[in-house]
Amino acid sequence: MPEIWLEKYRPIKFEDVVGNSGAVTILRSHAAAGTFPHLLLTGPPGCGKTTVVHCLAREHLGEHYEQGCIELNASDDRGIDVVREKIKGFAQQKVSLPEGKLKVIILDEADSMTQAAQQAMRRTMEIFSESTRFALACNISSKIIEPIQSRCAILRFSRISDEDMLQRLRLVLDKEGAPYDQSGLEALAFSAEGDMRNALNGAQSTFNAFGEINRVTVFRMNDQPQPEKVKSCLEASLKKDAQGTFGPMHEIWNQGYSTTDIISTFSRVAKQMEAPEHIKLEWLKEIGLAHARVTAGAQNLLQLDAMVSKIILASERG
Repeated sequence: MPEIWLEKYRPIKFEDVVGNSGAVTILRSHAAAGTFPHLLLTGPPGCGKTTVVHCLAREHLGEHYEQGCIELNASDDRGIDVVREKIKGFAQQKVSLPEGKLKVIILDEADSMTQAAQQAMRRTMEIFSESTRFALACNISSKIIEPIQSRCAILRFSRISDEDMLQRLRLVLDKEGAPYDQSGLEALAFSAEGDMRNALNGAQSTFNAFGEINRVTVFRMNDQPQPEKVKSCLEASLKKDAQGTFGPMHEIWNQGYSTTDIISTFSRVAKQMEAPEHIKLEWLKEIGLAHARVTAGAQNLLQLDAMVSKIILASERG
């Protein structure tokens, strides 16, 4: 069975990590000093939070990494019993480590834990602070109770930039011998929205399905509206060409894409368009209002036509 690229190319050293250089530099300084504070890493999915903690644990524990580090996914086991059994059990466990080295408990998606479980874990963090360190990874830090936040060094992660993502994708695809072109890489980066996990899974799925990675195969695999058509729609609005603005949008609609997917693609393309800033702000406002109406239950072509009409008016006023 072919290996999953995501796991095969997961960084195990800080040198291999892409993006979020500020947070990575702080963790590397802890590794160099031999220190390991309680950590709270917060940011969007697929930006490397859990990966860099494993890199720090490897640096800290060396050959004892396997026995001195445990990872749990809090979204699978959210309740207080997990804290009492798995987490407390590992914290109590006697592990022969060199002097100055600490056991590491990595909790992924910690914001999924119940309030009671977090309160119990706070107490465990206090009792076993001399032998164990906790590293919590979450998407929304406000869902972590204040007593835990105050005990942790908080590192905020952001989405991976397109430049870093393209560099990593080239490395993986070259090693795998997968045929690709620049348009395919850019399509993967566009679809992933800064999520490296999404990009690598998308690349492998596209290669397995079509044998090559280009713009057409990527969007067929992801089943997303093609951003070129949305871009041509926005460009036509800048030229005050109403027919050229409505045409591509109707073409996308007739392909069977959902209203939400079309609006989402409009938003992402509008942010990246080369256009006057005040016009882009008006576009995004109208796109956001259309999304709000669709979310409220208005799922039809009329909402898209109204959005495009507003986009044309915004371009004309500009």
